[in-house]
Amino acid sequence: MARPEKENQVQSIRDRLKVVAAAILTDFRGLNVGEIARLRGKLRDAGVEYKVVKNTLFERAAQSLGISGLEPYLQGPTAVAFSREDPIAPAKILAEYIRQMKKLALKGGLVEGRVMTADQIKALADLPSKNQLLSMVLGNLKSPMAGVAGVLVALQRNLVYALDQIQKQKEAA
Repeated sequence: MARPEKENQVQSIRDRLKVVAAAILTDFRGLNVGEIARLRGKLRDAGVEYKVVKNTLFERAAQSLGISGLEPYLQGPTAVAFSREDPIAPAKILAEYIRQMKKLALKGGLVEGRVMTADQIKALADLPSKNQLLSMVLGNLKSPMAGVAGVLVALQRNLVYALDQIQKQKEAA
């Protein structure tokens, strides 16, 4: 490949790395074209881009941004899942695909600017999604308020019940 083409590819990788929430490195050996296309489709639906990269070019792009520690993961064929918004989405999709196909392998990656091992990315994939986490937080915030509202309603109900009992006693007398 001519030098200008390599420089363009390094610049393209650098541009992606500047704005990603996650860049997860995978070893795609054993996957045929159809399987890679299905994986790309699943990732695309989640807003994730899946690209095959040359290890040396990816390493140069990362080093130019001051990112170090990815070198051990840049061995053999490498494809990268780039996610701009959700760092958990690519990890979940890749982990699910690995469970189903048993062909793809996680190498490591960069999540929120931090280099992570394959095991850390697998742990990230086991976390609830962003929407699930938000609903859990909102549920926890709502439960004390519901308890306070229940106590306030109970006080009013007990007062009404007591007044009703006093009225019945006066009527009986």
